[in-house]
Amino acid sequence: MTAHVYLETSIVSYLSARPSRDLVVAGHQQLTNEWWQNQRPRFAIFISQLVLEEAGRGDPDVAQARLQILEGIPLLDIRTEALVLAQALLEQGSLPEKASADALHIATATIHGVEFLLTWNCKHIANAELRPHIERVCRSYGFEPPVLCTPEELMGE
Repeated sequence: MTAHVYLETSIVSYLSARPSRDLVVAGHQQLTNEWWQNQRPRFAIFISQLVLEEAGRGDPDVAQARLQILEGIPLLDIRTEALVLAQALLEQGSLPEKASADALHIATATIHGVEFLLTWNCKHIANAELRPHIERVCRSYGFEPPVLCTPEELMGE
């Protein structure tokens, strides 16, 4: 069975951005492009309306490039359960209040049973210190959380 991946907005941002002069960011861009070209076909990819909204913000030309990349990727519904779980992630201190969109990304992927949430947001999502708290809250609501990871961590063998 094909594993499911939820693409958080930072992935499409790295795919559509001009090459960065910052070496770390440039490395992330390269890894993201390699994952997109070589690993993406191994997975069923999903996004949510939140990803579309975030990708559509900012410079119109850049936003259009991001939205073109996302065309045709199936949408996961943002259900009431996701809103409740996202609020619990914030209220129980798994994520700071300012990370409400990040909580909703995690909650949406979680309630849909997605195996992986792919992101470059290492401050609030793919963060080893926050992960146990996030997982505990998700499980306390009866859901198995996705693996929160970067493209570098989802490269296969």
